[in-house]
Amino acid sequence: MSTILFTAWGYQVSILEFLSASTSLAAVLLGIKGTRQTWPWWALSSALYGFFFLDAKLYASAALQIVFIIAAIWGWFGWGPEGAKPAPLTKVERVKWLAGLIIGCAIATPLLSAIGAAATWSDAFIFFGSLIAQILMVYQKYEAWTIWLIVDVVATTQYALLGYWFTCLLYAIFTVVAIYGWRRWYESHRRTFRAL
Repeated sequence: MSTILFTAWGYQVSILEFLSASTSLAAVLLGIKGTRQTWPWWALSSALYGFFFLDAKLYASAALQIVFIIAAIWGWFGWGPEGAKPAPLTKVERVKWLAGLIIGCAIATPLLSAIGAAATWSDAFIFFGSLIAQILMVYQKYEAWTIWLIVDVVATTQYALLGYWFTCLLYAIFTVVAIYGWRRWYESHRRTFRAL
């Protein structure tokens, strides 16, 4: 799978990176629509990216893929056939999730440094931010998309600095998609709230 599929602007895109990015994009686009079909795509893309990130020594990102696979199974059963019904977090829930993000990053950053990871604080932030965003997606909270937006900006920067241009491009696309996802889920919540 590390066989080079094509070269673009001097960057060699492996079959593994291409398949990982393609299936991941499909998962996110289906997630915007709130369809249950997003979850099998999440599981597949996560399995592929798990191998890619291990090879790149991005250990937190690789571990995150296991979490994504578990969340995909959870999401499949949690959403049901009708798909997502977005709702907001309470103020207390927002504070708790933010505190969890800060504490998680503070603990993981030195650990990643100790094991010689290719990135430390940014990979820790991507791990915990993605973990929280994924859980909030399973719980159908529209704030998940705000977290995805911030995570995607950090990830785009990290992968650019590490020279993973194809994955960098994917996360740049995800940044734009997160804005659209938030808007769609927020509007869906407002329509449901007005109907009550």
